[in-house]
Amino acid sequence: MKLTLVGAGPGDPDLITVKGIRALQQADVVMYDALVHPDLLDYCHPDALKVYVGKRRGAYSCVQEDINPLIVHYAQQYGHVVRLKGGDSFVFGRGYEEIEFARQCGIETNMIPGISSSYAVPASAGVPLTTRGLSESFWVVTGTTKAGQLSKDLQLAAQSSATVVVLMGMHKLAEIMAVFANCGKAQTPVAIIQNGTLPDQQMVFGRVSDIVQKTEESGVGNPAIIVIGEVAGLPSGQTTAVSEAISQHLAQQK
Repeated sequence: MKLTLVGAGPGDPDLITVKGIRALQQADVVMYDALVHPDLLDYCHPDALKVYVGKRRGAYSCVQEDINPLIVHYAQQYGHVVRLKGGDSFVFGRGYEEIEFARQCGIETNMIPGISSSYAVPASAGVPLTTRGLSESFWVVTGTTKAGQLSKDLQLAAQSSATVVVLMGMHKLAEIMAVFANCGKAQTPVAIIQNGTLPDQQMVFGRVSDIVQKTEESGVGNPAIIVIGEVAGLPSGQTTAVSEAISQHLAQQK
């Protein structure tokens, strides 16, 4: 009996790790989430049982309280269960809960990290989370806590000079922007990336003061990642310390 948690990456099926692919090939059962690209299931053994346990806001096919005992059931009945989760299982993926539940039931466990959407999606959109002269660090914050409220960490993040990445926050976009506006960040650039790393990726850029309106006009929605900080102004051609430095360097080369 064995459980292997596998991070599927941010969306693009080519961004799963080699170790993750090997686990899929060896699995007797694969339990996969809504954000997992369907092409990844092609790596499964033909006889493997594939079980969809996706969770999306407003459309839950399976709640966490059901998933945990299901993992144990399939491990006991079939042997090796791979739990395939979008991004990285330990970054807002509730992976630790699943591993701990399985351990307490006597199931051997293994963790294979995945590429987290928190940094891979901004990168795919050309938005660096850190870059010299603009941002020295970044926060990754959930848009909604277990209680359905904004995280208290968001208020702290808004007061810093760091880039702030918000996951699962689109349904609270206006509230999130209000937090930043109240911290004097109304003119701070914002980037929102939907379906990051996939062919249908869509982006909208703006500032704290107008991103809600721009998002509504663009039609961009879930699943999406919110990036707040000066680095979010780079793709939109805004003048920054970095672009000025590059311009100066190029001028010196002439």
